[in-house]
Amino acid sequence: MNAPATAGMLQGLPAEHRHRLMRFAREVSFPQGTRLFEEGGKADRFWIIRTGSVDLDMHVPGRRAAVIETLRHNELIGWSWLFAPHTWHLGATATSPVRAYEFDATAVRSMIQDDPALGASVAQWVGGVVAHRLRSARTRLLDLYAPYGSGSLL
Repeated sequence: MNAPATAGMLQGLPAEHRHRLMRFAREVSFPQGTRLFEEGGKADRFWIIRTGSVDLDMHVPGRRAAVIETLRHNELIGWSWLFAPHTWHLGATATSPVRAYEFDATAVRSMIQDDPALGASVAQWVGGVVAHRLRSARTRLLDLYAPYGSGSLL
């Protein structure tokens, strides 16, 4: 695989760890409308988007799924694969044709268990993605429900 193509997404990893992780990458593509995974399903893989966009959504009883975030070029799809019980917390749908690198979660988890330094790097990388998404979700919730949006209260 061409590691420089993912340098933006994986820039938090040392080059050696980035190259080792990319050995597990497989190029895949999804047509628009493809459902990548369902909330509550087994998180057995993850992706880095090369082209296209994917909506992350959450089931809302009695309503259409609520879109939580739209992911694009060089973004990680899925972090639930790293944390037990390895089930998806959200769903995901390709909103345009998508090309991505796909990784087998079991193989990557096995590799990072065998190499604590690599495991720490991957955990920090994925943790950074999760933290960013939590901040984004907080801002969206404030925009939706706070009396004055996410702006400062002066």
